[in-house]
Amino acid sequence: MSTNNKSLVIKVGGALLQCEMGMARLMDTAAKMIAKGQKLVLVHGGGCLVDEQLTANGMKTEKLDGLRVTPAEQVPVIVGALAGTSNKLLQAAAIKAGLTCVGMSLADGGIVTAKVKNQQLGFVGEVAPKDAGYLNYILSQGWLPIVSSIAIDEAGQQLNVNADQAATVLAKLVDGQLVLLSDVSGVLDGKGQLIKSLNRSQIEELTHIGVIEKGMKVKVEAALEVAELMGQPVQVASWRSAEQLTALSNGQAVGTQIQPN
Repeated sequence: MSTNNKSLVIKVGGALLQCEMGMARLMDTAAKMIAKGQKLVLVHGGGCLVDEQLTANGMKTEKLDGLRVTPAEQVPVIVGALAGTSNKLLQAAAIKAGLTCVGMSLADGGIVTAKVKNQQLGFVGEVAPKDAGYLNYILSQGWLPIVSSIAIDEAGQQLNVNADQAATVLAKLVDGQLVLLSDVSGVLDGKGQLIKSLNRSQIEELTHIGVIEKGMKVKVEAALEVAELMGQPVQVASWRSAEQLTALSNGQAVGTQIQPN
């Protein structure tokens, strides 16, 4: 993977933020990869921290098709949890691992354009690639950009973007390879066994029979979109697995490969 010197865009799920050892392992892996000359972009969600903060503020979480509904009154809380707490937790872990990092959001440096995705979801954003200049500068310094999935539209409205979709857009932006890391080692079949490789028709079949559902459905669909757009596989794997992280740092394929055909 590092031989073709493509940037690697790694998306991590919110559950990672509740696991100090997981964060430390991931950042140690990142440090090894960057030391070898691999360019890395880290994109994160923070669902569990958002839920905690909403609960503390007496607010409820509602989801529609696996995406978080974001009413106006929840925006400050969600922005604080993602662009604030979650982002800085990951920055702290990166700095502890000896990395030079830049904590940022989708709103920084004109990297994307943003608009409201769907009125039913409230202030949920949809982003598209705009200008890679800022990210490319950070990467050229050997720094690690840590990007929260908060965007701002042209009218100045803060928007909550699904982190899998944010990672998808950043992979397109830097023409990088996408790895979606969560707390499961990939897509599992009905018996809990890892499926090594999936294409569109297999994904549709597994979604139809309910093996792929909810959050994994959003993840797999985002991965498939990038795989097809860029004509290369996207990996869905786990930050919990030290083995998978080691393989990743050696440029090997990990987890489930979502195929472009």
